[in-house]
Amino acid sequence: MIINLVMIVKNEERCLERCLTSAAPFVDNIIIADSGSTDRTLEIAEKFGAKVYSFPWENDFAKARNFALGESEREWNADINLVLDADEYLVNDENSNPEALREFIDMMYDKQGMRWLGIIKREDSYPNGDEIDRSITEIDRILPAGMRYRGSIHEQVAAKVVNRLSPLYVLHDGYMRKGKGERNYQYLAEALEKEPNDPYYNYQMAITLRNLKKEEESLPYFRTFWRFSGRKEIRQAPYWTDGIMRYLYTLYDMDTEESLEEAHDIMSKVQYDFTRNPDFYFYSGLFYMKLVLKNTEKYKDLLPYIEKSYLKCLELGEISRPEGVIGTGSFKAAYNLGTWYEVSGNKEKARYYYGISAEQGYEKAAERIRLL
Repeated sequence: MIINLVMIVKNEERCLERCLTSAAPFVDNIIIADSGSTDRTLEIAEKFGAKVYSFPWENDFAKARNFALGESEREWNADINLVLDADEYLVNDENSNPEALREFIDMMYDKQGMRWLGIIKREDSYPNGDEIDRSITEIDRILPAGMRYRGSIHEQVAAKVVNRLSPLYVLHDGYMRKGKGERNYQYLAEALEKEPNDPYYNYQMAITLRNLKKEEESLPYFRTFWRFSGRKEIRQAPYWTDGIMRYLYTLYDMDTEESLEEAHDIMSKVQYDFTRNPDFYFYSGLFYMKLVLKNTEKYKDLLPYIEKSYLKCLELGEISRPEGVIGTGSFKAAYNLGTWYEVSGNKEKARYYYGISAEQGYEKAAERIRLL
């Protein structure tokens, strides 16, 4: 069983060596499609013995990926293609390692032949105010030979097959760098001209604009995503959950009576889809707190829901879900519960929950304990 790493790159000298160093033990060959690098990218690739192919950029990520996949299979006999971006790197530990990957592939081959896709867990780091937050995303990245992508931007595998979570765990720091949002906006605008009601493209455009701090401009795309995402197969896709949460946070950040009413309406309609999701209850705690602080007399009956929401987060814990922010089921929820008890005058409970958060390494909680 030949496993090849397949990548598309351009000017990735910042992170390519880190990526290839992490991936080399997992694969037999490294296949790279380069779309015109002018830095040390090609030199780094050659250092790892990569098979590098030049591919003129045509504003189409799927086309570039499919070219690289074709070379991997035709020229280098790939049975399995592992797809990574240069700003991602594989963890190699007791759970995520080359042996575990091959055992997973053998198991899937025995059960499904070559009609399946392997999912990786990716931990994304991104700035959030004065903190660096981390979230988990599940993505199809282990492709048996013959699988191909569709979509000019935020491409997806064009196959309806069995998807299974693999043992691979990947770290990603691309969101820490500026510039991707502006680039993606152009590609998404072109895609939406062709498919204006596509839920996935509307979701991607909405979060691109949100990340560019253009919340007002993002709302029409969030609303179109919401309106056209009712089909069962879309509601079961990982991006649906993420899209709903980002939609809600955008409405929360806009902080108008109208936006909060819209958020409350969405919450009421999706609550049964999120009964096992700590991210939703974490948001609920923030949401009810904002309403109460905005008009205490009007919303005082919602006070108990603040405490209930964060307690529900801790009850659920950091359960596995396709998309989610690390900490909403643990240290972040405990910290927010501590702040709620502190402002409510219950310093004993505040110290208790700050303590839980601090024990899990959350420095802000340790600082609150020192100030108390």
